[in-house]
Amino acid sequence: MTDLQKQVQEAADRLVESGEERGLQVAVYRDGEQIVDVVAGVADPETGRPVAPDTPFYNFSIGKGATATVAHVLVERGLFGYDTPVAELWPEFGRHGKEGVTVRHVLSHTAGVPGVPLDTTPEDVCDWGTMVAALEDAELWWEPGTKVGYHAYTFGFLVGEIVRRATGKPISQVLLEDVTTPLGMAGELYFGMPEKEHARLARLEDAPVDMSAFADMPADLPMFKAGPMTLMPTAELGNRSDYLSADIPAGGKTSARAIARMYAALLGEVDGTRLISAGRLREVTAVVSSGVDEVFGMPSTWGLGYSIGGLTTAEENPTVFGVGGAGGSAAWADTATGVAFALTKNRLTNDFAAAGLIGDLVTRA
Repeated sequence: MTDLQKQVQEAADRLVESGEERGLQVAVYRDGEQIVDVVAGVADPETGRPVAPDTPFYNFSIGKGATATVAHVLVERGLFGYDTPVAELWPEFGRHGKEGVTVRHVLSHTAGVPGVPLDTTPEDVCDWGTMVAALEDAELWWEPGTKVGYHAYTFGFLVGEIVRRATGKPISQVLLEDVTTPLGMAGELYFGMPEKEHARLARLEDAPVDMSAFADMPADLPMFKAGPMTLMPTAELGNRSDYLSADIPAGGKTSARAIARMYAALLGEVDGTRLISAGRLREVTAVVSSGVDEVFGMPSTWGLGYSIGGLTTAEENPTVFGVGGAGGSAAWADTATGVAFALTKNRLTNDFAAAGLIGDLVTRA
């Protein structure tokens, strides 16, 4: 056991023993080799089933990193470009003045269509045709490319339909054929997960949340106009069988080692597989958009599909790229060090304390 493996295992065990976490996984790759593979706690508190290295977790927006990666693989193959208008691939999307939205705008969260209708139900989210129709009918919140705002749900359906129009296949199939199978991770990273596999998943639970912060928020905040509160990430939503089975590429079901392996294969070769060229890696991890987020109000910096800076800021960590997930899971890679990191967990907290703590151990090593 390496020193880093031991340190991370001890930290993960402490988080579980303290009650801060229920079950978690940590995976770290360096230069294409896995150097940390840690599990702690239980995947299902009711049965006591322990977390295993191949246990998938529904990690919400961590999946956006895989969604973006699928797009880059297809750009690399010449199926479309970053400056291709979305309506060129998907003509119906061009309604209501959206004909100027490009793939680049979508990937950098500057497309101007961050919201879903306020009457959208969880059942609607599980129906691809319903969500695509909503995007076709959507009106712009801002001129594409002029502002940045997190496209929480719409990012996944926008990229997913671009992929479907370009390939004729659902994005889950392209992920399987072009990303997870070549990397030997077909059973650990999904958008829509076959129902027969659901028993392998970790069960999510909500950590106690102080709701008083929400009570003080003005009712006219843009985040409340971007979608109904019933679609906010919760354990109840993330444990729904229809949510787990559906293609919702704004999120994903993954083990830590699968998503870390994907990031490692963006940085370089992993067992002979490299997902994109070194030149494309530089392009997709360069800053494309930054500013105060129009939906959530915090400073944000995006490359093409990946947040720049990891758990800190783009100024502090300009070589780190990745996407965190609601509930506190996180996955990122660092072009400067060749390190790819992921932490997945089933206790949904409103911070990234666990990922920050263990990520610091990895960074210092």
